[in-house]
Amino acid sequence: MAYSDRELLARLIQCEAGGEGDNGMRAVASVVMNRVHAPGGEYARVGQQSIRNIIYQQDQFTCLKTSLGGQPYMQNIYNMRPEQIHYDIADWAIAGNRLYNLGQALWFFNPYSETCPPYFPTTVGTFVVRIGDHCFYNPTDAYYST
Repeated sequence: MAYSDRELLARLIQCEAGGEGDNGMRAVASVVMNRVHAPGGEYARVGQQSIRNIIYQQDQFTCLKTSLGGQPYMQNIYNMRPEQIHYDIADWAIAGNRLYNLGQALWFFNPYSETCPPYFPTTVGTFVVRIGDHCFYNPTDAYYST
């Protein structure tokens, strides 16, 4: 089944941040939309203003995987059943809204520790804020040459 951009984003929000509260879900949605509208670098080439291209870009979101380490991985967008809050946040992000403290964050991850590394990935992203269990990173100038 081909999902609409809204459906894809709602499913990704639920899968990646469903337990992170409204701001955690808004933060994930903001990262996706920041990638869609990135003015340069890898996401500008891949995204081409497309939510679908960003979400389906290979190896970007764990929630697109159906197996991890050779084992079935059931927490993926294909098994999500978004609720109204997930659609509302997807609509909010698609309309151009972003969390004010997130900056232009293009990456997030759960470090499974109390602290966030200063850089992610490598040196192209610098730590900006932690929301729930996720650390968020803004691009450096080095990112735009990727």
